[in-house]
Amino acid sequence: MISNQILQEAISGMKDVTGIDLCVMDLSGGTIVKTMDVLEDVRTEVQAFAESLAESQVIDGFQYFKIFDDKRLEYILLVNSINENAYTVGKLAVLQVQNLLVAYKERFDKENFVKNLLLDNLLLVDIYNRAKKLHIKVDARRVAFLIQASYEKDQSLMEVMKQSGMLQETDFLTAVDEKSIVYVTETEPRDTQIQFILHAKDIVSELEKEGIQDIKIAIGNIAENIKDVSRSYKEAQIALEVSKIFYEDAAVVAYNQLGIGRLIYQLPLPLCKMFIREVFGDYSPDSIDEETLSTIDKFFENNLNVSETSRQLFIHRNTLVYRLDKIQKNTNLDLRNFEDAIAFKIALMVVKYMKHMDTMD
Repeated sequence: MISNQILQEAISGMKDVTGIDLCVMDLSGGTIVKTMDVLEDVRTEVQAFAESLAESQVIDGFQYFKIFDDKRLEYILLVNSINENAYTVGKLAVLQVQNLLVAYKERFDKENFVKNLLLDNLLLVDIYNRAKKLHIKVDARRVAFLIQASYEKDQSLMEVMKQSGMLQETDFLTAVDEKSIVYVTETEPRDTQIQFILHAKDIVSELEKEGIQDIKIAIGNIAENIKDVSRSYKEAQIALEVSKIFYEDAAVVAYNQLGIGRLIYQLPLPLCKMFIREVFGDYSPDSIDEETLSTIDKFFENNLNVSETSRQLFIHRNTLVYRLDKIQKNTNLDLRNFEDAIAFKIALMVVKYMKHMDTMD
């Protein structure tokens, strides 16, 4: 249903252009929006006109019109008939309101279609039929962005996004919850994840200008057809969850760049526990202090280069070797050895995943 604010703006615009007052009423004679004061109670006249076969009629100085929404009588329009152009203005106002009703119904239908499409609530034949009816291209390449933010603001995240000026007419935008929205946009044949990541970073910048913080954007893979859009959205969901476990500081993350984190996220917990026992034995990874963990992270960043790591950490080479030897003594893993380093790195990620799942439970 079209909002009263939109109706008021429509008839106020007509009044500004023509100088003729208008009033939109419901079928019982109650005033919805107006640019004038109706001097008398016209409920009886409005109800009688609504039940008549006439589409327009002059009653007590007002020109009455019927406004239909897809053959269903929706409103009664009153126009001050003192002016000789009242009938023409009334017909134009009826046409404008009816066009608004159609536009907003299509918009509602499109949003409803997009939600059901993302949630896989539609049969394949329904997807194509409804897309055709809503003038949505079925063979366009699209990609889904899942945008999440935590903030205190009067407007919703979806409203801010709509007003940002970044949306195209062919884009889909729908709310998941109060702090999450899905944004689906068409892509060019040569577009890659690099372009999508840059676009997501632009979105982050624009939203931050509006005072929104703690923004995370996850990107799915390209959907070659409209039926695959839900897959792109689900990939974005997974990317968002994985990023919260392994890439907390990343504002933008793409599904196809999750690496080992995505594989670990799909592992069953019993298999994770078995792997941790095989790697660490009786040793608890929780006993590794933060200083040692940060040292190991830097060691991995520098491709197991002892000299470069000690230089960047401003510690003596022997101090780094001591810390690595301590890990080897407790776990039988020599992190200077590539295979042992890989096993240790994956094990720490698995531990992180298990802790995340425990908090979820």
